[in-house]
Amino acid sequence: MCSVPVAVVTGSNKGIGFAIVRALCKQFPGDVYLTARDPGRGQEAVAKLQEEGLRALFHQLDIDDLQSIRALRDFLKEKYGGLNVLVNNAGIAFKVHDTTPFVIQAEVTLKTNFFGTRNVCTELLPLMKPYGKVVNVSSMVSSSALGNCSQELQKKFRSDTITEEELVELMTKFVEDTKKSVHEKEGWPNTAYGVSKIGVTVLSRIQARMLNEKRKGDHILLNACCPGWVRTDMAGPKATKSPDEGAETPVYLALLPSDADGPHGQFVSNKTVQTW
Repeated sequence: MCSVPVAVVTGSNKGIGFAIVRALCKQFPGDVYLTARDPGRGQEAVAKLQEEGLRALFHQLDIDDLQSIRALRDFLKEKYGGLNVLVNNAGIAFKVHDTTPFVIQAEVTLKTNFFGTRNVCTELLPLMKPYGKVVNVSSMVSSSALGNCSQELQKKFRSDTITEEELVELMTKFVEDTKKSVHEKEGWPNTAYGVSKIGVTVLSRIQARMLNEKRKGDHILLNACCPGWVRTDMAGPKATKSPDEGAETPVYLALLPSDADGPHGQFVSNKTVQTW
């Protein structure tokens, strides 16, 4: 078993994920795994970093596929005996003018961004070593989408006692409500991406609370963050930040010093804790 520290970044063959891997290769004192659904694209990305004189390793990961998540889990357990840094970056977004019916957008977006991310956490959080760092990449859109929810939903999503099961029920209800064309009547905003990222932010708050209850002495710090509006395939060329600038906050959270006692369970943007 390898005693080297290990970091994993999901969905990292391009965009912000790739920039996070690049920064970690420069700053993290251990092995950095770039992951992608498609092994060809993943290996290409690793080769690109190699040309820059940086060493990343590759492991296949499709967060929509439980077997793929478990294969990564088993590999990390066997080779490293756990995990030191996990950055949940993988996610999808439909373009603004996409004509795919909203009901399909809702189902597909939540499947990956919320349920896929949750599955990765379920399988990999138990592997986190003491002083580990977990960063769930959310979005500022989660805040604006929260503001467009009904008062009743806002109250639930801001609750300090909401459970993971209750959150899963709410995310499932959103998808069901879109199928019945009643989501707006039920108090939901008209953004599948926004709702999926509310899910990621709230899930992070719940997970941080669970770590406090079950593993207080392990000093694991877990946060959600917004990378900002970044020029990627997802956000388009007009965005204000480069991918390297977008990586700054996630990398800051991934590399918090071992004596730091926070932030934890927070929503962080531009390295600053935001009110949820």
